[in-house]
Amino acid sequence: MQGHAPSSKFIVISSIAVMLLLGQLAGVAHGGGRQRNPPCKEMTVYYHNILFDGTNTANATAAFATQPTLLSRSASINDTFFGEIVVFDDPVTAGPALASEPVARAQGFFFYDKKESPNAWFAFSLVFNSTAHRGTLNLMGADLMAEKTRDISVVGGTGDFFMARGVATLRTDSYEGLYYFRLQMDIKLYDCYDV
Repeated sequence: MQGHAPSSKFIVISSIAVMLLLGQLAGVAHGGGRQRNPPCKEMTVYYHNILFDGTNTANATAAFATQPTLLSRSASINDTFFGEIVVFDDPVTAGPALASEPVARAQGFFFYDKKESPNAWFAFSLVFNSTAHRGTLNLMGADLMAEKTRDISVVGGTGDFFMARGVATLRTDSYEGLYYFRLQMDIKLYDCYDV
């Protein structure tokens, strides 16, 4: 009988350890086991998109890069522009006014990817070239335009933002018809490296 006692204790202790481990894994799988660190860098900037309307050649910073397809023409009856691509080289400023201090250029593209309502997918770089910052932040993700705020991923960077990763929260701050919009971008970086 005494020979069985250590193995019984071992089974009980092993069972408890396995249950604790499974509980930890379940918490991690549902986001409960991960503690978030505060951002290592935060900034708020304003992105200005001025779409070419056929007459504003000197001021335009964005243009449709594709001819509308038959599907996009029929879908655009609801102003969704489904399937159309816009290429841009947009000013990014420190304040909401277009005349505010320039901090970067947003260079890339977005395309409209929903037939029922306006929705876009962005891929662009914020190109910094000032005394405050040099380098790029690369961003991509879905711009769910109907939402008050939406997040896109910061997937990398160069220079002062070497290998940075984080989230940019977008909020439509202003728009004028189809040809101008301004986004407030609250950028939080969670991976920062000193170079």
